[in-house]
Amino acid sequence: MRRPTKADLEAAVGRTVADVLAPGLVVVFVGINPGRYSAAVGHHFAGPGNRFWPALHGAGFTPRLLRPEEERDLPALGLGITNLVTRATASASELSAEELRGGRVILEDKVARYASCWTAFVGIGAYATAFGRRKATPGRQEDLIASSRIWLLPNTSGLNAHYTPAGFVAAFRELRVAAFGEDAGREDGAGAEEA
Repeated sequence: MRRPTKADLEAAVGRTVADVLAPGLVVVFVGINPGRYSAAVGHHFAGPGNRFWPALHGAGFTPRLLRPEEERDLPALGLGITNLVTRATASASELSAEELRGGRVILEDKVARYASCWTAFVGIGAYATAFGRRKATPGRQEDLIASSRIWLLPNTSGLNAHYTPAGFVAAFRELRVAAFGEDAGREDGAGAEEA
């Protein structure tokens, strides 16, 4: 993957990154919105400081560390990616509460259409704003989107200094165990879903 130039990054503002979705996935990860780097290269969680891909692998979701440009391998593992807001910005703080709430409506339609077992938000604050849950905390939520259970994960952006790499792995592993079971073999992407 070619590293984008400063001009590429500036031109990426407002662009979108294609969803990685298929019917019947076990877990769909929901980013807040694409950063400029992700929009410039056309892949989710692609920024050099983002900890999403290492956390995904460390937690046992993937048999090896995938690169952002390998995101299309995720559905074979029962995984997908979309965003709460589709337009790229330099920072998620540029998104208004109204825009996050509007993204919720579109996301709810996607989740109902694709029927994932779990919808995992990678960014607790964005979820709290979009869904009106001011005291949202990491982990499983009581609410559903259609029939999909909700899980909240910390934002994996390099700007999130509240979590160490091991902390991200631990948070992602809790979801992996809930979704695929403690003993699920991830070498072939197979795993039994747990209620």
